[in-house]
Amino acid sequence: MCGIVGYVGKQDAWPIIYEGLRRLEYRGYDSAGIAIVNGQGDLQVRKTVGKVHGLDETTIANQLQGSVGLGHTRWATHGRPSHENAHPHIDCQSRIAVVHNGIVENYLELKQQLIDAGHSFYSETDTEVLTHLVEEGMEQGLSFQDAFRRMGNLLKGSQAISAVLQGHDSEICALRLGHAGGIVVAHADGQAIIGSDLPALLPLLKAESNAGQVGFLETGEMVVLTTAGVQYQDLDGNPIEKEPRLVTQEEVLVDKAGYQHFMLKEIMEQPQAVASAMRERVNFETRQVVFPDFPLTSQEIADLERVVLIGCGTSLNAALVGRYLVERYGGLPAEAESASEYRYRDPFIGPNTLVVSIGQSGETADTVAAMQMVKDKGGRLITICNTEGSQASRIADGSLYMRSGIEVGVASTKTFVASLTILNLLAIFLGKSRGTLDISTTQELVDGLTKLPRLMGDLLADIAPYKQVAHEYAKFDKFLFLGRGIIAPIAYEGALKLKEISYIHAEGYPAGEMKHGPIALVDNAIAIVALAPKDSLYDKVANNVKEVKARDGCVLSVLTEGDTQLAVDVDHALYIPDAPEHVLPMLVTVPMQMVAYHIALLRDRDVDQPRNLAKSVTVE
Repeated sequence: MCGIVGYVGKQDAWPIIYEGLRRLEYRGYDSAGIAIVNGQGDLQVRKTVGKVHGLDETTIANQLQGSVGLGHTRWATHGRPSHENAHPHIDCQSRIAVVHNGIVENYLELKQQLIDAGHSFYSETDTEVLTHLVEEGMEQGLSFQDAFRRMGNLLKGSQAISAVLQGHDSEICALRLGHAGGIVVAHADGQAIIGSDLPALLPLLKAESNAGQVGFLETGEMVVLTTAGVQYQDLDGNPIEKEPRLVTQEEVLVDKAGYQHFMLKEIMEQPQAVASAMRERVNFETRQVVFPDFPLTSQEIADLERVVLIGCGTSLNAALVGRYLVERYGGLPAEAESASEYRYRDPFIGPNTLVVSIGQSGETADTVAAMQMVKDKGGRLITICNTEGSQASRIADGSLYMRSGIEVGVASTKTFVASLTILNLLAIFLGKSRGTLDISTTQELVDGLTKLPRLMGDLLADIAPYKQVAHEYAKFDKFLFLGRGIIAPIAYEGALKLKEISYIHAEGYPAGEMKHGPIALVDNAIAIVALAPKDSLYDKVANNVKEVKARDGCVLSVLTEGDTQLAVDVDHALYIPDAPEHVLPMLVTVPMQMVAYHIALLRDRDVDQPRNLAKSVTVE
C-alpha cells in the first residue's frame, strides 16, 4: 500500500520527508521518491527502485535543500517497478510534482484525451495522467488549487493524491476520493505535514509536548498546506470546518488512524488491500492478468489435473471460495481442505496436482505441516500469504503475497479480502493459460475486479446501517448464517467472525442444507442471516427465507441494491451494490464484518484481542 508524506515549513524538508517515508515502510512498496522545491524555487526530484534507504545512499553528497516537498513509496500497479514509474511524477515543464495512492479507473480515456491535446507521457503509470491534468488546468488559466481541484473532479475510482508547485511561495494540495487511501494532516508553529498514516507525521509531532492536533480527510475533501496554516475545502471549493483531534505520540507510534480498534481500521483499509493485491498482477491497458514470477511453466500449467486449496479458519473459508473460482474460470477440478485435517489423511498428490496454501502469517503450524507433506509427496505448491520470508514462503515453489500491510487485529479482515482477490486473479490466470477463458471474458472479469476498491469503499462510507442492525441483533444468543454457491463460504466466515469477537454461538450453512436438519432450530429465539445477493442462486435463497419466516424466524438479509422482492419478506436488510458474481463474495463480506464488530462492541468484548485466540497459531 503506497505511502505519502508532504511538508511545508521552515525546516529542511528532506530529512523530515525521508524519516516519514521510513516510518511508512511497513505498508510495503517497491520504489520511492522525493520532490523538493529548492531555495531558487525550482522543483528537483530524486527516485530509487527498492528501499527508501536508497534515496539516502544516492543523495548523501547532494541532498536536496528546500523547505517544501513531497515523498512517496510505491507498490507497482500500472507498470513495473522502475525509475520512470516511481513517484513523484512531474509535468513536461517540471513545475508540478504529484504523488498518488489508488487506481484511476478512467485513466485510459483521460490519457488519450491528453495525448490528443499534445501531452507526452514518459511512464507506464496511471498517476502521470494526474500531473498532466493539473498542468492542463493551469494552461487554461486556473490557479494551482483550482487546477488540482478540477483534476480531482475528472477522476473515477478511489484515491489519495497530493501535489506541489514550484516557486518561492509553494503550497501543497491533497485530496481524497472514495475510501482506498487516507490522508492525515498536522499543523504546528508555521509548519504543516501530511501523510498516509499517523506514523508519517511523527517528525513534526514529536517536536510538540507529547501530543499534537491532526485532521483526517474524508472522501470528497481537499486540503491546502502553507506555512500560514491548513485550509480544508470540498471539491467545489467551499470551505470546510474540520475539528482537529488530539493524538498522543503513543497513538502515532501505534496507529489506529483515529479508529476505536485496529479491527475497524483494518476493515476500512480493505479497498486498499484489494488494490494492493492487484498490483503488478493486472495489466490495466490490456485488462489481462499476469504473474511475472509464477513458478509453473505454460506447459506445466497445461498438464495440471487438479487444484487443492488448503487453509485454517478464515483462510479455509477463502479456500472454499477459491474452489468455485478455480473450477469456474480455471477449468480444473478443485478441492478445498482444512489444512489441520489434510496432513493426516495421506491424500493422493500426483506430480500434476497443484496445492495452494492460504494463510495470513505463513507460520500457522497446521498449514506449514500440510505444505511440507505436499512437498514430500512431489506435488506442486504455491502459497498465498502476507508475510515475506515466512515458513510458508520458504517451503512453497512460489509465493503470491497479499501485500496488505500489518494486520494487528486477531480476527482476520483485510487479509481475507486480499486472499479472495488473489484467488480471483489466480483462477483467471489459470483459465487464460489453459485456454478455457478467451480474451474478452478475461477482460470482463478483470474489469469487475478493478471496480472493487471503489465499490467496497462505497459500502464503508456509511456505517450507520450496520450499527442500527447490530442494536437489533445483539440480543440474540444463537445465529444461523445461510448462503448458496460461491456465497456459502461467506456465510461460514460471517458466523466465524461473530463467534470470534462476540462469543455468540453461530453456525454457517449452505442454505440448501437448512431443511436437512438446521430448520429444527428455527424459532423466534434464533437470528437467521440470509446472504441473498442477485446471483444465479438468488431464487433458491429466497425460498429458504420464506421457509424460515413461515416458522417465526427473525431474518437479517444482505441484498443487492434495488431488490424490493425479497426485502418485504425479511425483518431487516443490508445492501450491497450490483456487481458481477465473482466479486460478490468480497462485497458481501463487508456487512458481515461490520455487524459482527458492532455486536461485539455492544457486548463489551475485546475486539482486537478476543479471549483464547492468537493471531498466528504456531503450535498444533
